[in-house]
Amino acid sequence: MEQAKLFGAIESILYVSGEPISIVELQRVFDMTALEMRSTLGNMAQLIKEQQRGTRLFITEDTVQLVTNPEYDEWLVKLLAPPEERTLSDSMMETLSVIAYRQPVTRADIESVRGVKCDYSVSQLLKQGFIKELGRKDCVGRPMMFGTTDAFLRRFGLHSIEELPKLPDKTDAETEST
Repeated sequence: MEQAKLFGAIESILYVSGEPISIVELQRVFDMTALEMRSTLGNMAQLIKEQQRGTRLFITEDTVQLVTNPEYDEWLVKLLAPPEERTLSDSMMETLSVIAYRQPVTRADIESVRGVKCDYSVSQLLKQGFIKELGRKDCVGRPMMFGTTDAFLRRFGLHSIEELPKLPDKTDAETEST
């Protein structure tokens, strides 16, 4: 299939869906390998960016979504009321941070870092779709392990978990406080 037609077909699918589409699902639809699909999406994202179009591809490790180009947010805000995002409490943000940096992580792991119970925060983060259950840890009691989701990445404008800011080394923090 010629490149322009392939890009158009992918764009149509993403537009109609309105939601993130699994890259594996696109591979199936277009009968492509993972490498071919990632290359196609990368080339498509670059072309769309160069053309300064009103949409962009938002690509994560697992999904791709057609989103508005942030360069045109000013006009969108003028037209639409800004969407209300549910705010995350300090305890939920702390819990989410521990999960993001240490995943896969159990409740006990989170509580040992935070020093307080995390049941409510974990249940709310699960409900809002920012974290998911990754399975059970192979130890006594087989506790549930948690990790972040694509919704977490989208909320914080990240394409992958590797884009999280680096944590300061303990020695650096201790040096600054003296």
